[in-house]
Amino acid sequence: MKTKLFCLLLFTVEWGVARETPKPCCPPEAPPAELPAGAFTAESIYQLEVGFTADDGAAFILGRLRARPVILAMFFASCHFACPLVVADMTRIRDALPVELRGRVALVLVSFDPKRDTPAALHQYRQERLLDGQWILLHGSEDAVRELAALLGVKYKQETDGQFAHTNLISILNAEGEIVHHRMGLRGGLAEAAAALQLASGRP
Repeated sequence: MKTKLFCLLLFTVEWGVARETPKPCCPPEAPPAELPAGAFTAESIYQLEVGFTADDGAAFILGRLRARPVILAMFFASCHFACPLVVADMTRIRDALPVELRGRVALVLVSFDPKRDTPAALHQYRQERLLDGQWILLHGSEDAVRELAALLGVKYKQETDGQFAHTNLISILNAEGEIVHHRMGLRGGLAEAAAALQLASGRP
């Protein structure tokens, strides 16, 4: 990454505003202008120039999340304590949102165990945890995972038993992929994370 992304700004963006259906006599309204691909803000993690693979086997770049509020965490699927709690808390944050916002949110899990957490393994994890279509489970190369972890402030290290010591961090991203809030640890902070997500989505 050439651009420094550690200056965090709160940038509220409103997307997906309902439009009236044009009358037959009138030309359809032009779609809203969008920045060209790659033209993200200086604070956006979507500038990360690496690709991932979703649990369905499809190629995935983080920039596809643009225009959606995002709850993001890094984890590993064979974790039996901290990671399940993080996943449960991500669900709680989403469920604390107003109904009209809840369905727009993307919940993203990126594994830092690329050797074991293949797309197929992540898909099995989805099925076991009953994660619905709002969840995006991503596998990346060691380099891709390392770069994303550095941007998010996540530290991880594999132990001799194959488990990972890691930061328990949930990141809230606005529509441009800018980090607007971190929830650190395994206790508390869910209401604050939900409020930050709601604010970043332009909802009072």
